[in-house]
Amino acid sequence: MTDPAITKPGSDPVVVAIDGPAGSGKSSVSKQVARRLGYGYLDTGAAYRALAWHALERGIDTSDAASVLDVSGDFDYAISLDPDAYWVRVAQTDVTDAIREPRVSEAVSGVARVPAVRESVNVLFRALVAGSGRRGVVVEGRDITTVVAPDAPVRILLTAAPEIRAARRSAEVTTQDAAAVAAALHQRDASDSAVVDFLTAAPGVEVVDSTHLDFDQTVDAVLGVIQTALGAPAVDSLQTGA
Repeated sequence: MTDPAITKPGSDPVVVAIDGPAGSGKSSVSKQVARRLGYGYLDTGAAYRALAWHALERGIDTSDAASVLDVSGDFDYAISLDPDAYWVRVAQTDVTDAIREPRVSEAVSGVARVPAVRESVNVLFRALVAGSGRRGVVVEGRDITTVVAPDAPVRILLTAAPEIRAARRSAEVTTQDAAAVAAALHQRDASDSAVVDFLTAAPGVEVVDSTHLDFDQTVDAVLGVIQTALGAPAVDSLQTGA
Protein backbone atom coordinates (compact mmCIF):
# COMPACT_ATOMS: atom_id res chain seq x y z
CA MET A 1 0.00 0.00 0.00
CA THR A 2 1.01 3.60 -0.50
CA ASP A 3 2.51 5.13 2.62
CA PRO A 4 0.07 7.70 4.07
CA ALA A 5 2.97 10.11 4.65
CA ILE A 6 3.07 10.81 0.92
CA THR A 7 -0.37 12.41 1.08
CA LYS A 8 -0.88 15.93 2.28
CA PRO A 9 -3.65 16.22 4.92
CA GLY A 10 -6.96 17.64 3.70
CA SER A 11 -9.59 16.79 1.12
CA ASP A 12 -7.91 18.31 -1.92
CA PRO A 13 -5.72 15.97 -4.00
CA VAL A 14 -1.99 16.53 -3.78
CA VAL A 15 -0.78 17.93 -7.10
CA VAL A 16 2.61 16.98 -8.50
CA ALA A 17 3.17 19.47 -11.34
CA ILE A 18 5.65 18.45 -14.04
CA ASP A 19 6.69 20.67 -16.95
CA GLY A 20 9.07 19.93 -19.78
CA PRO A 21 9.72 20.06 -23.52
CA ALA A 22 8.78 17.42 -26.09
CA GLY A 23 10.85 14.26 -25.79
CA SER A 24 11.84 14.92 -22.19
CA GLY A 25 9.97 11.83 -21.01
CA LYS A 26 7.19 13.71 -19.23
CA SER A 27 4.42 11.30 -20.13
CA SER A 28 6.14 7.97 -19.49
CA VAL A 29 7.91 9.17 -16.35
CA SER A 30 4.79 10.87 -14.97
CA LYS A 31 2.71 7.74 -15.53
CA GLN A 32 5.21 5.58 -13.67
CA VAL A 33 5.51 8.09 -10.83
CA ALA A 34 1.71 8.09 -10.54
CA ARG A 35 1.72 4.30 -10.36
CA ARG A 36 4.42 4.27 -7.69
CA LEU A 37 2.48 6.75 -5.57
CA GLY A 38 -1.00 5.38 -6.25
CA TYR A 39 -1.94 8.77 -7.75
CA GLY A 40 -3.93 9.75 -10.79
CA TYR A 41 -2.19 10.90 -13.97
CA LEU A 42 -3.27 13.86 -16.11
CA ASP A 43 -1.71 14.38 -19.54
CA THR A 44 -2.63 18.01 -20.27
CA GLY A 45 -1.09 17.94 -23.73
CA ALA A 46 -3.75 15.42 -24.76
CA ALA A 47 -6.43 18.12 -24.48
CA TYR A 48 -4.68 20.36 -27.00
CA ARG A 49 -4.04 17.40 -29.26
CA ALA A 50 -7.66 16.33 -29.02
CA LEU A 51 -8.83 19.85 -29.85
CA ALA A 52 -6.45 19.93 -32.81
CA TRP A 53 -7.89 16.59 -33.97
CA HIS A 54 -11.41 17.97 -33.50
CA ALA A 55 -10.55 21.07 -35.54
CA LEU A 56 -8.97 19.02 -38.34
CA GLU A 57 -11.99 16.73 -38.47
CA ARG A 58 -14.12 19.83 -38.98
CA GLY A 59 -11.84 21.08 -41.73
CA ILE A 60 -10.62 24.02 -39.65
CA ASP A 61 -7.34 25.79 -40.37
CA THR A 62 -5.61 25.58 -37.00
CA SER A 63 -3.44 28.59 -37.82
CA ASP A 64 -6.61 30.73 -37.72
CA ALA A 65 -7.15 31.64 -34.07
CA ALA A 66 -10.75 32.79 -34.61
CA SER A 67 -11.68 29.49 -36.26
CA VAL A 68 -9.99 27.48 -33.51
CA LEU A 69 -11.85 29.43 -30.84
CA ASP A 70 -15.12 28.88 -32.69
CA VAL A 71 -14.69 25.12 -33.03
CA SER A 72 -13.68 24.83 -29.35
CA GLY A 73 -17.25 25.78 -28.45
CA ASP A 74 -18.51 22.24 -29.11
CA PHE A 75 -15.39 20.43 -27.92
CA ASP A 76 -16.79 17.54 -25.82
CA TYR A 77 -13.65 16.22 -24.12
CA ALA A 78 -13.01 13.41 -21.65
CA ILE A 79 -9.82 11.76 -20.40
CA SER A 80 -8.97 8.95 -18.00
CA LEU A 81 -6.80 9.78 -14.98
CA ASP A 82 -5.91 6.12 -14.46
CA PRO A 83 -2.26 5.57 -15.52
CA ASP A 84 -3.05 1.90 -16.22
CA ALA A 85 -6.23 2.50 -18.21
CA TYR A 86 -5.46 5.60 -20.24
CA TRP A 87 -7.90 6.83 -22.87
CA VAL A 88 -8.91 10.10 -24.51
CA ARG A 89 -12.33 10.77 -26.05
CA VAL A 90 -13.96 13.53 -28.05
CA ALA A 91 -17.71 13.05 -27.75
CA GLN A 92 -18.19 9.30 -28.37
CA THR A 93 -14.98 8.86 -30.36
CA ASP A 94 -11.91 7.26 -28.80
CA VAL A 95 -9.01 9.38 -30.07
CA THR A 96 -6.28 7.95 -27.83
CA ASP A 97 -4.18 6.85 -30.82
CA ALA A 98 -5.45 9.37 -33.37
CA ILE A 99 -4.15 12.39 -31.45
CA ARG A 100 -0.60 11.06 -31.82
CA GLU A 101 -0.74 11.11 -35.61
CA PRO A 102 1.81 13.40 -37.36
CA ARG A 103 -0.95 15.61 -38.81
CA VAL A 104 -2.19 16.35 -35.28
CA SER A 105 1.32 16.95 -33.97
CA GLU A 106 1.84 19.49 -36.74
CA ALA A 107 -1.44 21.28 -35.92
CA VAL A 108 -1.36 21.31 -32.13
CA SER A 109 0.81 24.41 -31.70
CA GLY A 110 -1.71 26.51 -33.59
CA VAL A 111 -4.41 25.41 -31.19
CA ALA A 112 -2.29 25.83 -28.06
CA ARG A 113 -1.22 29.38 -28.84
CA VAL A 114 -4.77 30.80 -28.64
CA PRO A 115 -4.97 32.54 -25.20
CA ALA A 116 -8.71 32.05 -24.75
CA VAL A 117 -8.35 28.35 -25.50
CA ARG A 118 -5.54 27.99 -22.97
CA GLU A 119 -7.60 29.77 -20.31
CA SER A 120 -10.64 27.53 -20.79
CA VAL A 121 -8.55 24.36 -20.96
CA ASN A 122 -6.68 25.32 -17.79
CA VAL A 123 -10.02 25.65 -15.99
CA LEU A 124 -10.85 22.16 -17.25
CA PHE A 125 -7.57 20.76 -15.92
CA ARG A 126 -8.19 22.16 -12.43
CA ALA A 127 -11.71 20.73 -12.44
CA LEU A 128 -10.45 17.30 -13.48
CA VAL A 129 -7.94 17.26 -10.62
CA ALA A 130 -10.42 18.55 -8.03
CA GLY A 131 -13.04 15.99 -9.05
CA SER A 132 -10.66 13.08 -9.50
CA GLY A 133 -11.45 11.40 -6.21
CA ARG A 134 -7.74 10.63 -5.97
CA ARG A 135 -5.40 11.31 -3.05
CA GLY A 136 -3.07 12.91 -5.53
CA VAL A 137 -2.63 13.59 -9.24
CA VAL A 138 0.56 13.88 -11.29
CA VAL A 139 -0.18 16.64 -13.81
CA GLU A 140 2.23 17.02 -16.72
CA GLY A 141 2.47 19.45 -19.60
CA ARG A 142 4.04 22.75 -20.64
CA ASP A 143 3.02 25.46 -18.16
CA ILE A 144 1.75 23.37 -15.27
CA THR A 145 4.18 24.69 -12.65
CA THR A 146 3.55 28.34 -13.50
CA VAL A 147 -0.05 28.67 -14.72
CA VAL A 148 -2.18 25.56 -14.15
CA ALA A 149 -0.91 24.69 -10.67
CA PRO A 150 1.52 27.39 -9.49
CA ASP A 151 0.69 26.60 -5.85
CA ALA A 152 1.28 22.84 -6.14
CA PRO A 153 3.38 21.48 -3.27
CA VAL A 154 5.64 19.74 -5.79
CA ARG A 155 6.74 21.49 -8.99
CA ILE A 156 9.29 19.93 -11.32
CA LEU A 157 10.87 20.84 -14.66
CA LEU A 158 11.87 17.61 -16.41
CA THR A 159 14.31 18.25 -19.22
CA ALA A 160 17.15 16.80 -21.27
CA ALA A 161 19.59 17.92 -23.95
CA PRO A 162 17.92 18.54 -27.34
CA GLU A 163 19.80 15.75 -29.09
CA ILE A 164 18.82 13.27 -26.38
CA ARG A 165 15.17 14.31 -26.58
CA ALA A 166 15.23 13.93 -30.36
CA ALA A 167 16.77 10.45 -30.10
CA ARG A 168 14.18 9.34 -27.56
CA ARG A 169 11.29 10.67 -29.61
CA SER A 170 12.69 9.00 -32.72
CA ALA A 171 12.75 5.67 -30.88
CA GLU A 172 9.05 6.12 -30.02
CA VAL A 173 7.92 7.12 -33.51
CA THR A 174 8.39 4.33 -36.04
CA THR A 175 6.49 5.96 -38.93
CA GLN A 176 9.10 8.67 -39.59
CA ASP A 177 12.87 8.69 -40.00
CA ALA A 178 15.10 10.13 -37.29
CA ALA A 179 15.82 13.37 -39.14
CA ALA A 180 12.12 14.08 -39.66
CA VAL A 181 11.34 13.38 -36.03
CA ALA A 182 14.16 15.65 -34.84
CA ALA A 183 13.03 18.43 -37.17
CA ALA A 184 9.44 18.12 -35.95
CA LEU A 185 10.57 18.21 -32.33
CA HIS A 186 12.67 21.35 -32.83
CA GLN A 187 9.83 23.01 -34.72
CA ARG A 188 7.43 22.15 -31.90
CA ASP A 189 9.86 23.62 -29.35
CA ALA A 190 10.18 26.81 -31.38
CA SER A 191 6.42 27.20 -31.82
CA ASP A 192 5.53 26.46 -28.23
CA SER A 193 8.29 28.65 -26.79
CA ALA A 194 6.40 31.62 -28.20
CA VAL A 195 3.51 30.72 -25.89
CA VAL A 196 5.15 29.40 -22.71
CA ASP A 197 8.67 29.18 -21.31
CA PHE A 198 9.09 25.47 -20.73
CA LEU A 199 12.90 25.37 -20.75
CA THR A 200 13.55 27.60 -17.72
CA ALA A 201 12.54 26.67 -14.20
CA ALA A 202 10.45 29.29 -12.40
CA PRO A 203 11.37 30.14 -8.79
CA GLY A 204 10.63 27.20 -6.52
CA VAL A 205 10.60 24.67 -9.36
CA GLU A 206 13.05 21.77 -9.07
CA VAL A 207 14.93 20.73 -12.21
CA VAL A 208 15.40 17.05 -13.08
CA ASP A 209 17.78 16.74 -16.04
CA SER A 210 17.54 13.25 -17.51
CA THR A 211 20.24 13.70 -20.16
CA HIS A 212 22.46 11.12 -18.47
CA LEU A 213 19.72 9.11 -16.74
CA ASP A 214 17.84 6.07 -17.97
CA PHE A 215 14.09 5.70 -17.45
CA ASP A 216 14.20 4.09 -13.99
CA GLN A 217 16.79 6.56 -12.76
CA THR A 218 14.64 9.46 -13.96
CA VAL A 219 11.59 8.07 -12.18
CA ASP A 220 13.61 7.69 -8.99
CA ALA A 221 14.96 11.24 -9.33
CA VAL A 222 11.42 12.62 -9.63
CA LEU A 223 10.26 10.53 -6.67
CA GLY A 224 13.19 11.89 -4.70
CA VAL A 225 12.02 15.47 -5.32
CA ILE A 226 8.50 14.50 -4.23
CA GLN A 227 9.84 12.76 -1.15
CA THR A 228 11.77 15.87 -0.15
CA ALA A 229 8.89 18.25 -0.84
CA LEU A 230 6.22 16.24 0.99
CA GLY A 231 8.39 14.83 3.77
CA ALA A 232 7.68 11.31 2.56
CA PRO A 233 9.60 8.20 3.66
CA ALA A 234 12.24 6.56 1.50
CA VAL A 235 11.23 5.86 -2.08
CA ASP A 236 11.82 2.16 -1.56
CA SER A 237 8.84 2.06 0.81
CA LEU A 238 6.47 3.39 -1.86
CA GLN A 239 4.33 1.03 -3.84
CA THR A 240 6.10 -0.22 -6.96
CA GLY A 241 2.78 -0.38 -8.80
CA ALA A 242 1.83 -2.79 -11.51
